[in-house]
Amino acid sequence: MQVQAESDELTVALGEARTLKDTVRALRDTLEQERFDKERAVQGAVAEAHNEVAQLKATAAALRDNLEQARIDREKAVQLAVVAGSEEIMQLKSTAAALRDALEHARIDKERAVQAAVAAGHDEIRQLKAATASLREGLEQARLDTENRVSAAISATNDEIRQLRETVAALRTTVEKAR
Repeated sequence: MQVQAESDELTVALGEARTLKDTVRALRDTLEQERFDKERAVQGAVAEAHNEVAQLKATAAALRDNLEQARIDREKAVQLAVVAGSEEIMQLKSTAAALRDALEHARIDKERAVQAAVAAGHDEIRQLKAATASLREGLEQARLDTENRVSAAISATNDEIRQLRETVAALRTTVEKAR
């Protein structure tokens, strides 16, 4: 029986060993496939990088050409601008002289207008001061009238309150007598 048990254990151990060998073999195959896929991906990335470098070189060359053309165009534009600027300076100088004359005439007219406005302002201030004094007097009179009316109203109200109290007292007396 013991021989049978040992034989069964040996069979199980051999089966496990065979399964482990198959698992190792499958893992080696998977690892080899992954290594192959990785190398293929690296080669693809290198090829893509080379293509991109070539495209970038072509782009850089085209940009250099465009930059050179832009520099030439800019120099021509600067020369044209200098000529146009010189002509504009001459026109601006004559315009400035005309504007100076017009400004001087405007300044003289303005001084006259300011003097007239100052005189009119002084007259208006004098009139406003007189109107203000008159309004103050009217306001003071209105305040006094209001105070007098308020005092009269308070006095009348106090008289009425006194009369109402007397009436209430008389009514209380009458009610108490009636009880």
